[in-house]
Amino acid sequence: MSAHADTGPDRTRRREPFPAYGPVDAALGFAVFFLFVERATPTIVEIATSVFPEISASAVGFGLAAMLWFLFAVTTLDQLRRQLAALGVVAGDSRRTDGSRSGRAVPSVPWLLVSAVVAVVGGFIASVTFDRAVDAGIALIRLVAGLGVGAFPAGAFPLVEFLAMVVFFVAFGAASHSLDRLVVGSVRVAFRVVLP
Repeated sequence: MSAHADTGPDRTRRREPFPAYGPVDAALGFAVFFLFVERATPTIVEIATSVFPEISASAVGFGLAAMLWFLFAVTTLDQLRRQLAALGVVAGDSRRTDGSRSGRAVPSVPWLLVSAVVAVVGGFIASVTFDRAVDAGIALIRLVAGLGVGAFPAGAFPLVEFLAMVVFFVAFGAASHSLDRLVVGSVRVAFRVVLP
């Protein structure tokens, strides 16, 4: 086995075309996680200070903020690495299948239209179910923290809210993935037109 497996003509074939897929999906995923943490912070602070009375509420809030900044930095660096790998500046992940091998380096117009429809429909469903999904997530945090069924208004597990959370995550995942494919694919099409 050669020690220089990522050099030569095979390296360019393994690279994903520029720009690489993922930045829109990652940004939207981080934004939704940020919104959830922001709304769940009072509950998390309440639970953490009741379980560990020696920890102040400001320390818990600072820990949550530090976690968000850390995740933001890791997400940004990962997306930067993926874009640089697509340009061939750094080594990419050769185990990942890319668009150039599957024939979708530059997507067709019908594929972009399908992505647009899925992004709009999934985005609408996600926006309708977001509040219930956040409420269900906060209720699940209370349940896991040991506050029991008293965390729920009717004293029972909120099955409808849980199903709304599942629907939200499926719709949001489909919408953000499709929007990422639409935006990055459109940029690739524009590059193909400008730089044939």
